[in-house]
Amino acid sequence: MVDVSSKSATERQATAQGRVRMAATTLQAVLTGQTPKGDVITTARLAGIMAAKQTAQLIPLCHPLSITGITLDISPEMELPGLMIQATIKTKAETGVEMEAMTAVSVAALTLYDMTKGLDKGVVIEQIQLLEKQGGKTGHWRRTP
Repeated sequence: MVDVSSKSATERQATAQGRVRMAATTLQAVLTGQTPKGDVITTARLAGIMAAKQTAQLIPLCHPLSITGITLDISPEMELPGLMIQATIKTKAETGVEMEAMTAVSVAALTLYDMTKGLDKGVVIEQIQLLEKQGGKTGHWRRTP
């Protein structure tokens, strides 16, 4: 684990996103609540939030952080077809929250897969990536298209 004891705690934020591609009929079942496992989007959202809070337990050498805010949105993308996941994590700490944002998106995506695999074996998780981070020594960074 990297020693961050000499760093000052600062406001930090990170946003990540990912996509879950599925058949149009599967997406329609998710959106209309016609899935065997219940409310897919709410369950995946909750799973992502819970995972962000456990990142240090899941990924070796990550520092345990006091998260001050989590936003996790899951929205339909009809042209994909599938669901877009976006998580923003905030903290005031000596190190950033990029891994927490990526973990939130990853676990939300895995939950979406788990809850739809009975309807569609071809579900694909793709393009999990950091979109933006703010704070810390390196300052502000944003992915360019």
